[in-house]
Amino acid sequence: MSAQAAQSNAAQTVPLLAPTQQQSQAAHLSAEVLTRYHYKPVLLDDTSSSKIFDAYIKSLDGQKIFFLQSDIDQLSTFRTMLDDAILKEDLSIPFEIFNLYQQRIVDRITYARSLLKKGFDFKVDENSQLTREKSPWAKSQDEMNDIWRKRVKNDWLRLKLAGKNDKSIIDTLDKRYENNLKSNAKFKSDDVFQSFMNAYTMTIDPHTNYFGIQQSDDFDISMKLSLVGIGAVLQDKDEYTTIRELVVGSPAALSGKLEVGDRIVGVGQGVNGTVTDVMGWRLDDTVALIRGAENSVVVLDILPVTASTDSKHKLIALTRKKISLEQQAAKKSIIKVTDNGVTHQIGVISLPVFYQDFEARQNGDKSFKSATRDVSLLLEELKKDKVDSVLVDLRNNGGGSLDEAIELTGLFINKGPVLQERNDKGVIKVDSDTRKGALWDGPLGILINRGSASASEIFAAAIQDYGRGVIIGEQSFGKGTVQSVINLDQLVKNDKPKFGELKMTVAQFFRINGGTTQLRGVTPDISLPTITDLDNSGESSYDNPLPWSQIKSAEFTSAGDLKTVIPKLIANHNSRISKDKDFQYLQEDITEYKNQLDKNLISLNEAERIKEREVQEKRLASREKTSNSQLNDSLRDDGLQINERNLNRELEIEKIRKNTKDILLNEAANVLSDEISLPRVNNTVAINPTPKTEMH
Repeated sequence: MSAQAAQSNAAQTVPLLAPTQQQSQAAHLSAEVLTRYHYKPVLLDDTSSSKIFDAYIKSLDGQKIFFLQSDIDQLSTFRTMLDDAILKEDLSIPFEIFNLYQQRIVDRITYARSLLKKGFDFKVDENSQLTREKSPWAKSQDEMNDIWRKRVKNDWLRLKLAGKNDKSIIDTLDKRYENNLKSNAKFKSDDVFQSFMNAYTMTIDPHTNYFGIQQSDDFDISMKLSLVGIGAVLQDKDEYTTIRELVVGSPAALSGKLEVGDRIVGVGQGVNGTVTDVMGWRLDDTVALIRGAENSVVVLDILPVTASTDSKHKLIALTRKKISLEQQAAKKSIIKVTDNGVTHQIGVISLPVFYQDFEARQNGDKSFKSATRDVSLLLEELKKDKVDSVLVDLRNNGGGSLDEAIELTGLFINKGPVLQERNDKGVIKVDSDTRKGALWDGPLGILINRGSASASEIFAAAIQDYGRGVIIGEQSFGKGTVQSVINLDQLVKNDKPKFGELKMTVAQFFRINGGTTQLRGVTPDISLPTITDLDNSGESSYDNPLPWSQIKSAEFTSAGDLKTVIPKLIANHNSRISKDKDFQYLQEDITEYKNQLDKNLISLNEAERIKEREVQEKRLASREKTSNSQLNDSLRDDGLQINERNLNRELEIEKIRKNTKDILLNEAANVLSDEISLPRVNNTVAINPTPKTEMH
């Protein structure tokens, strides 16, 4: 099937894209590396071709709003031909698929714009699906048109509920859809190749990626944290450029005006500069507007995460700066917990990342910046403050330096193994802390959530395996693999950049007890209420994650036995939160949110939408009368509306987590206060390797 024959009668507004010889060669070279040197090498054959096909289609149209079932049926003739396309250095098939996808975008957006001339009846009782990823492909053009009619109707209703008149709504939506078409027309051959190659690499495992020359530059910038900008990690979600993460110490984070989930709908240069609407723009084009010279000002037009899409925007001016390691340093605080007339001081150390100034260390600078060094100083200060227990807060700590995770563990244990690594040859290496004695040997707790990953999991797992401290919070992310970046040009000795890079999984982490942190993460001893949907977050939410596995335990001596203490701590925790209004409200929010996930529908009836808003406002007003908690203040001030589920699940999760941060932190402090009051078991037990080794 040719791309031309598959196109509709709609006017062709985008050029057909074709692969270059250089791209075909890069694909073949990548396959050679992946099938030989990946931790879990996968043969490139018809079976893997079928997986690549599914992944590629999903990457293009995951919500199933562009392709028809008939398109998929026709494209399926290519299902077992993608391995040959790579090995024979002929990428015409993946480009043919993409060209049809581009034309379908033109078809759908053109139809959407035509609906603006007709208007809508908002008294009709009908609903629109919020996500279609699990729905079947539309079987006919009429069915697809109805899907898009409801999408446009929902866009219109959101603006109408925000108080805009019909003329303004038509102008706004027509411009938005026009931007979609312009963005579609900007796709380049490199974009197609990048998309296809990642569909291939991520069928092996989710952390193996291909980077073209431009993407390699961006990856290097992010790893070195040398980008001059606002310090926000952005993603393209639900047609918005959305803030996925705020880098600690960055202008975006320090301003206190931006939150995870905020949507950037416009960007301006300078305080008095004209703001450019970026709705429908490609993500990299939006990022290019936000980047700029150090000390220059960028203005962002923001639709807050807490607001429905028809709410008022806010303009935020930020001065672009470089992000330094100093701004990401660990910090301490003290929480006082009083129970039955007895007050305990809980020292809290917040660690956003396992940082280390690698360059300074390599250059022999003995005072190089280090997470372990900073935490050591904070522990000494907390000892002078005479704290009764220490809580290390690792929520949303995505990892960092492996050396730092090992050395930080050494602050809380006597010397011993911390981590086991197995490479692609099956060789196992044990990484140990060699420093004798612990800097803090008193009661200890570690607070984690689903955003605690990699090095955070190594540290928390070691503390748990040694019986050294209580792990509190949510099940962690579950990333137990090691990646290495391979420069393909260096591999074949090219003088100039030509083939790009591979970020490839080369090893796997294992706990000292023999289990891996991969997939399962670290399970807390004390679980806190969570909004997290495990099926849609963490390692288990990815396609093709490496499985959980087990090797022999390392030889180590436990620091204590908390098994008799944990049940009592759980009982006290459950009793306390059952009487706590903050936790009751949190449970209400969790239940409401999960109900909306299951419902997966939004009403297109104006009266019903108004009614839903009123119900939410009454619920918040009722809370105001019964509690003065920080959670309620945050909900009241921000106007959190999860009933419409107008944002994707990840962003809503982050918002609720932000509102509940202090509640969960305080409860973790309460748990440690309970532990102080219970008898501690300090007997050490030697752990020997189990004779049986289970390999998966």
